[in-house]
Amino acid sequence: MLHLSPEVLARIDKLELDAKQVVEGFLAGRHRSPRHGFAVEFAQHREYAPGDDTRHIDWKVFARTERYHLKQYEQETNLVAWMVIDASESMTVGPIGRTKYDVACILAAALGYLIVQQADSLGFQLYGSKLRSGGRSGGGTGRVREFLRACAEGPFAEPADTGRALKEMASQLGRRGIVFVFSDLLDDAGAFHEGVRILRSQKHEVVVFQVLDAAELDFPFRQPTLFKGLENLLELSTDPLSIRESYLAGLQKHLNEVENVCRALGVDYVRVRTDDDLGIALAGYLQKRGGK
Repeated sequence: MLHLSPEVLARIDKLELDAKQVVEGFLAGRHRSPRHGFAVEFAQHREYAPGDDTRHIDWKVFARTERYHLKQYEQETNLVAWMVIDASESMTVGPIGRTKYDVACILAAALGYLIVQQADSLGFQLYGSKLRSGGRSGGGTGRVREFLRACAEGPFAEPADTGRALKEMASQLGRRGIVFVFSDLLDDAGAFHEGVRILRSQKHEVVVFQVLDAAELDFPFRQPTLFKGLENLLELSTDPLSIRESYLAGLQKHLNEVENVCRALGVDYVRVRTDDDLGIALAGYLQKRGGK
């Protein structure tokens, strides 16, 4: 039997508590089942009736018939959801207890609780330069605890290769499911595109949560600073004001590339900051998803 240190157990407990608080905050504010929108397929059309939700009107049918028809959906059974977590060294950025890695694990666990509560299956996988640790899909809240135990092993002192990890995942997954990816995605956008493309070609749905630290996005530094690369040997001592404009331009270019990949491949994209309210971030995504 694996014996965990008190420090590791405390870390697992904190991640679990934070995840449950995110879920409870979301459930307290919802007005319909979180099951709606997770795994639904188009079933049929029916004519619009007063009071129906106009978001589900099929405008293509209206253009042909000049009559309002709604799209109706049915819930798929036995959904399999995979949580794929970037556990590379760059994910250590952020305040203590609120790093990018912490945020990724908390959000993934919160979604995991919602998924197992609706009697669906949860699988997980951590990666750095390659797939590191994971678990086969299964049900029950104990599955989330097992996921958090795996999270407590990371992050690892190695660079990320998201594209390689997604390709390896694609070779291991069975029937169609939903793959949730949590990463800062500060690696090769071209390899990321290829990894997602392969998953989509296998009919998996892919949802990307790009988790970034507030300082990475805002670059609030004003005094001369020594910047150290976490996944390379680069060190740069400079006046941050002299590089702020070029840094933000380069970052925005990369973020646009990531978003364009997701848009082109029909992938949901959510950007999360380490200083965001995670309950609001999760609720916003699920509300948007439910309105599709």
